Amino acid sequence: MRTILTTISLLIISNIFMTFAWYGHLKSLRNKPLIIAIAVSWMIALLEYTVQVPANRLGNSVLKVGQLKIIQEIITLSVFIPFSILFLKEKITLNYLIASALMCLSAYFVFKN
Repeated sequence: MRTILTTISLLIISNIFMTFAWYGHLKSLRNKPLIIAIAVSWMIALLEYTVQVPANRLGNSVLKVGQLKIIQEIITLSVFIPFSILFLKEKITLNYLIASALMCLSAYFVFKN
């Protein structure tokens, strides 16, 4: 169980970096040249990979790859929704909430014996 919790913690950190690398430039670097946004995003993504790769290697010692992927997707939604509300100032619709619920339902089926 400790390995799974460590994996999830690392994936959360990784996802925070990933979300900023992929979407942070839409607000922070909007008025900068595209090459600047790309360079900054790559630097952030490098940090993301230094956490994500060990998380997946560690997680794969106790979880199947499909289980890791579903955990990753649920974490992605869990990080992205607050990011879009707080950082990008976007509204979350019922469709986002339904999609999130369906992702959680997919986790049930992936982890069901």
